[in-house]
Amino acid sequence: MPTTQRDLVVVGASAGGVEALRELLGRLPADLPAAVLVVLHMPPGARSALPAILGRVCALPVRPARHGDPLEHGTVTVCVPDVHLIVDGDRIALARGPRENGHRPAVDVLFRSAARAAGPRVVGVVLSGALDDGAAGMIAVRARGGVGVVQDPDDAMYASMPLHAREVGGAEHVVPVAAMPELLARLLEEEVDVAEVPPPSELMETEAAMAELDGDAYDTADRPGEASGFGCPTCHGALFTITEGPMERYRCRVGHAWSPEALAQEQTQALESALWMALRGLEERAALSLHMGRRAEERGHRHSAQRFRVRHDEARDAAAQLRGLLHRGELGGSALPHAVEEG
Repeated sequence: MPTTQRDLVVVGASAGGVEALRELLGRLPADLPAAVLVVLHMPPGARSALPAILGRVCALPVRPARHGDPLEHGTVTVCVPDVHLIVDGDRIALARGPRENGHRPAVDVLFRSAARAAGPRVVGVVLSGALDDGAAGMIAVRARGGVGVVQDPDDAMYASMPLHAREVGGAEHVVPVAAMPELLARLLEEEVDVAEVPPPSELMETEAAMAELDGDAYDTADRPGEASGFGCPTCHGALFTITEGPMERYRCRVGHAWSPEALAQEQTQALESALWMALRGLEERAALSLHMGRRAEERGHRHSAQRFRVRHDEARDAAAQLRGLLHRGELGGSALPHAVEEG
């Protein structure tokens, strides 16, 4: 019976993730028998100080990701802004593929590529973060015989990512960050049966290729999934529904991918932007009507002045309703506390 040992640890985090990463990496031994790859969601424009921050507390060498570097046991490789961190065979690849859940680098891209390349040798770790990033990646890791670990939601600054990786992604182990090094040491020592591990699915291959901007993945007439009837918030193209295990998620023709929570959040932001544009239009309409009404009165055109006053009042009333909706924050489920609302 062929066996192997786990030797690739992929870690994903978002909000609150720096603190969790510092604690996790600060407790890892210098002789860790695995390569560690880290994705933390970050803005695209800024230079990342994450390798330096983590390197101060970690006994392992911590380096920023570079295209073509080999995977090396006993090292920590950290994502860099605005490129996906990808496992390509026994090497690291960087690619400017489509964003997933609005992020590049994205947790799901790293996890999916690791699952495709290393199968049962992978340990996927999801730390603190908002929304449901990492759940699809955890499904991919487990589908190829890897094992999932999540930060105990009660231990996380932001519990949503670990919760979804456990409940939807099916991660087997839920522990506080302080207990993760001991758990990882045990998982890396275990012998893993590889005889029953399925090969990468066609869906996994296609999505991994999209992240790498592989032309063959885009030239085919078909796209993964079924037409959803929804539009992509990034490019406004059609979204296709992908059902993978217990998770339903979405991807557009050019590859932008969305999990349910991330899509809902992005739609909320788009709707709020549209409301601000509508509010601007109403305020301008009210100001113009007031100006034109005064000019009409000055010229003795009372009928026209009355029509402009009605338009002004209608625009002001509609603007007041929009301001109230925006102020209460009801679109995103973040309504103000009752006492503040009344004040």
